[in-house]
Amino acid sequence: MNDWTIIKLLSWTESYFQSHSIDSPRLTGELLLACSLDIKRLDLYLQHDRPLNKNELSDFKALIKKRVENQPLAYIIGEKGFYESDFEVTKDVLIPRPDTETIVEQALKILNIDKKNRPWNILELGTGSGAIIISLAKEKPHNHYFASDFSIAALEIAKKNAEKIIDKKIIFFCAEWFSSVKERVQFDLIISNPPYIPFNDIVKLEPEIREFEPMLALDGGKDGLNSFRLILKKAHCYLAPGGAILLEIGFDQKDGLINILNKFSQYPSIKFIKDFAGHNRVALIKKSIDK
Repeated sequence: MNDWTIIKLLSWTESYFQSHSIDSPRLTGELLLACSLDIKRLDLYLQHDRPLNKNELSDFKALIKKRVENQPLAYIIGEKGFYESDFEVTKDVLIPRPDTETIVEQALKILNIDKKNRPWNILELGTGSGAIIISLAKEKPHNHYFASDFSIAALEIAKKNAEKIIDKKIIFFCAEWFSSVKERVQFDLIISNPPYIPFNDIVKLEPEIREFEPMLALDGGKDGLNSFRLILKKAHCYLAPGGAILLEIGFDQKDGLINILNKFSQYPSIKFIKDFAGHNRVALIKKSIDK
């Protein structure tokens, strides 16, 4: 008789992950085992005395091996929770992070100010998994949503997530920033979480990030600010008068972004919003009403 019941296996896995310095060892074991058995986490405890057969143990062992090799948990199980929804993720997209929920919350604050509740044209640049734009569309479905990415593979993931999570059409298109957008099109709000890691700092990142997440979504050039320069150089051409830009930034990039903005008279207003850890995480940039 097989002695490897669910509860015994969870206890062993927790200890094994602890010995390999894996974050949240108990939770990680639960998520991997639930994924392996194709059941919910709660069912692990409802079926705690259930023994696993040879094939189930083999499948679970394969997932454990991946995690110990530093493969991100989200890529192994194929999803990541973000702003009250679960998003499919693969190695083609950046894994959504809690800090990025700051940009969603700030966008919703801006939309809630409009008491007329008129439809806004909202564009996300570099959508990745679609976590930001889909979260907004779920909360405010009456707006018009557009999202681009340079990676076709990423766009396919974003489309699948949109179909699964919301009953709302988002227009996805392939482009490098504004390359496929006509200047006569105007948006009330432009959002982006672009690559902003300085190239020489990428090697210092945790192995889960530097070895597995897409370099295209990480590399911000020599100083980490290349994407911001490219976006701000063109964004005013596509923003409606008085429109806003929301950019996720690195915790130490406030001064660098201000220096870039000083070169553009079209952006008279900038405000920085802190994340849950108290770091400057989102830049709110307004376009002049008369430009």
